[in-house]
Amino acid sequence: MEQQKFSKYETARILGARALQIAMNAPLLIKLTKEDLEKIKYDALRIAEIELESGVLPISIKRPFPGKKEDILRRPKEQKISDEKIEEKEAEEEGQIAKEGEIMGLVNPEEEQEEEVSGDEGGEE
Repeated sequence: MEQQKFSKYETARILGARALQIAMNAPLLIKLTKEDLEKIKYDALRIAEIELESGVLPISIKRPFPGKKEDILRRPKEQKISDEKIEEKEAEEEGQIAKEGEIMGLVNPEEEQEEEVSGDEGGEE
């Protein structure tokens, strides 16, 4: 899974919000040993950095763009499509291809062979 790149401003906002939650006794999303916590001196910001780097924070970021478009960054979810819908879509596409083929005039194999024979005669002269 590809990890989304956040800008430095988004990263600062995420870390600040999560560090505040941790400072207010929110449960940690990763397991840290007591030695690890002592090593980072129970610093909420360092804990938030570790959580962000490990990818356990459930976060989505809205990025506004010109023209009132928004880009939302979040982890991709697997889309479940039923086999029936796939078969319906394939049948629809085959029907469209058949209609376009009728308009363009499909060549029969017999006609194709006649064109090859007449084309060979012109090359011998």
